Amino acid sequence: MAASKRDYYEVLGVSKTATDEEIKRAFRKLAKQYHPDINKEPGAEEKFKEIGEAYAVLSDKQKRSQYDQFGHAAFDGTGGGASGFGGFEGFSGFDFDDFDLGSIFESMMGGGRKSRGPRKQKGEDVVVKMSLTFDEAVYGCDKTFKVNINDACKSCNGLGGSGQTTCSTCKGRGRVVSEQRTMFGIFQTETTCPNCGGNGYTFKEKCAACSGKGYNNISKTFNLHVPRGVENGDTMRMAGKAGVGANGGPNGDIYIEFKVANHEIFTREGRDIYVTIPLTIIEATLGCKKEIPTIQGTIISEIPAGCQNGDKFKFRGKGVDDEKTGRKGDMYGIIKVIIPTKLDREQKKLFKSLSETKLDTDAEFKKYNKYTED
Repeated sequence: MAASKRDYYEVLGVSKTATDEEIKRAFRKLAKQYHPDINKEPGAEEKFKEIGEAYAVLSDKQKRSQYDQFGHAAFDGTGGGASGFGGFEGFSGFDFDDFDLGSIFESMMGGGRKSRGPRKQKGEDVVVKMSLTFDEAVYGCDKTFKVNINDACKSCNGLGGSGQTTCSTCKGRGRVVSEQRTMFGIFQTETTCPNCGGNGYTFKEKCAACSGKGYNNISKTFNLHVPRGVENGDTMRMAGKAGVGANGGPNGDIYIEFKVANHEIFTREGRDIYVTIPLTIIEATLGCKKEIPTIQGTIISEIPAGCQNGDKFKFRGKGVDDEKTGRKGDMYGIIKVIIPTKLDREQKKLFKSLSETKLDTDAEFKKYNKYTED
């Protein structure tokens, strides 16, 4: 087990010469960051235990000295010097996963839970994935959707039963505290009361409609206004519309994640729109007036003579109107010169006569021809 443990100094992010105050300060910062009541990310609880384990050793002068000399082997019974530590032999292979280090955090932060009642718990959040067409995302729309949420039971008004009495096990706190003796001293473990499930009270008779939970999972319909300008991957939050909270806690939230479909001719980057403008060889060479589609309707634009493949033209204010910011994007037209693949007899004749004239006068031809001339 020792081989898999990280160095305690590395865990706390301090040097081996760190003072007691530096170790304490590092622990306070990390414990607050990874405390399970604050950080709900996967692995946060294990990280919190690792931090507490490191602090329990490095904050004690004797244990720190033993650790500096023998490393983790000082406490797992595998090191050469471990047998010399009076009173520690019985803790060979001790596993920190067996207890909660929350009491260390509470004492370090100057807190304590003895006077607190049942914890307020936020209701369960719900994530809804919503598909939008390109136009719906650009112009905005109103959508209706259904989702399953935990709603307060109508039969018992969310109480869970009748004849409410204070839980005899936790005395109304919703949490129970047990003690565990370890080589680092006595640690308190605080867990949800198994008798009342953390509510702090029990009932003489549970509600039959919700089996005492105080809520039922139901399908609910919601209306949503999708603002103009949302993008693929954007998220909207409907606060307090999801699962009912417990012990006076707030309801959960609904998060809507948008998936926007592609358009046939338009592409989008933020508020800007891009469109390919196809030109014939004649149009590109001589210039022309061209009808160009935009998301706001068709416009007529003057295409200058001599356009090259890939040339870009900017159409100011013809992009997406962002409802949230009030800003408008632009549209960019990218020239694509289309080479004909089929010509009738008359067209071939015209191109052949044109080929007999001197057209390779541009600078690009001159650079190229320099290497082909004998």
